[in-house]
Amino acid sequence: MAAVKLKAVRKVYSNGHVGVDSASFDIADGELLVLVGPSGCGKSTLLRLIAGLEEATGGSIHIGDVDVTSLEPRDRDIAMVFQSYALYPHMTVRENLGFGLKLRGHSEAEVAERVKDAADRLELESMLDRLPKQLSGGQRQRVALGRALVRHPKVFLLDEPLSNLDAKLRSAMRTEIARLHRSLQTTMVYVTHDQVEAMTLGQRIVVLDRGIVQQIDTPMNIYERPVNLFVAGFLGNPAMNFFRGSLNSGGTVLSGEGAELAVPPGLPAGKSIVVGIRPEDLQRVDGASPPNNIRLSVLVDLIETVGNESFIHASAGAWRIIVRSSPYHLPPLGSTITLQVMPERLHFFDAESTQRIAVTS
Repeated sequence: MAAVKLKAVRKVYSNGHVGVDSASFDIADGELLVLVGPSGCGKSTLLRLIAGLEEATGGSIHIGDVDVTSLEPRDRDIAMVFQSYALYPHMTVRENLGFGLKLRGHSEAEVAERVKDAADRLELESMLDRLPKQLSGGQRQRVALGRALVRHPKVFLLDEPLSNLDAKLRSAMRTEIARLHRSLQTTMVYVTHDQVEAMTLGQRIVVLDRGIVQQIDTPMNIYERPVNLFVAGFLGNPAMNFFRGSLNSGGTVLSGEGAELAVPPGLPAGKSIVVGIRPEDLQRVDGASPPNNIRLSVLVDLIETVGNESFIHASAGAWRIIVRSSPYHLPPLGSTITLQVMPERLHFFDAESTQRIAVTS
């Protein structure tokens, strides 16, 4: 096991495209860190830079006490799991697990011991003599994980390893990876575009956009206090509701296109801002509400029911709103309902810079 340190790591391609722009952060020994962002944000490029599969244009990468910036991948003591299983189709599971160790000159006894240990951890014991074509997608991905596990590397690098699985298998494999990490306490860097994977797996999350690190923190800290509009809109399903408009001269009312929203005092008067509210923080008013709560009348446009919950789609002027709700006692389409939100559940962003605004009391 080892810590990983990135200092001002940069990747610029020959056509001038900046894949990663000055990424600096530390990954603690034994930590599971998730790199998350939309397609093309630089997360896989950053992982490949750590692995040595891409050459850094600038900055440095340390694994443990060793500067590996200029080292070949084989000299970095890392193991990588890719989106594609990349198993040898003519080899059994046992042979796939042990092949890399044999190439590195390990004895047959040691290979057998490590293969058995990996198979036990990943519940592959009954499949050791099967070929990959005789396995399900989830079983193949476990073999790919096992092939990395037998290496006993300092760092595991996982590049969207669950993308080829269906939703049920993906959920099961997330659990397996989390359990594996708790068991091994090995440093893992996990790349995904799936915010659910990021939130459930990561001890910390690095959110990237256009090659730039936007925020690094624990999943709940990022969810509760996103630093800018991109992070606020990216993490959360359904996404955060955004109310764009201008504050009145007193800084207490946001006026949008055909709608108004009261806001707490302490915001810069006359400024264009964006107010964010999570769908679960909006509640329907049934009778009286606490005096400090902020209220908003909306028109119900559509209702999606997905079993244990429903999503009410509504509008207030040009503002589009989604409310996470119980699937029972839903309002009729076309009706007007009143929503309420506690003031402390509001998020404020500068409309121009997109950065979070702190409310001064």
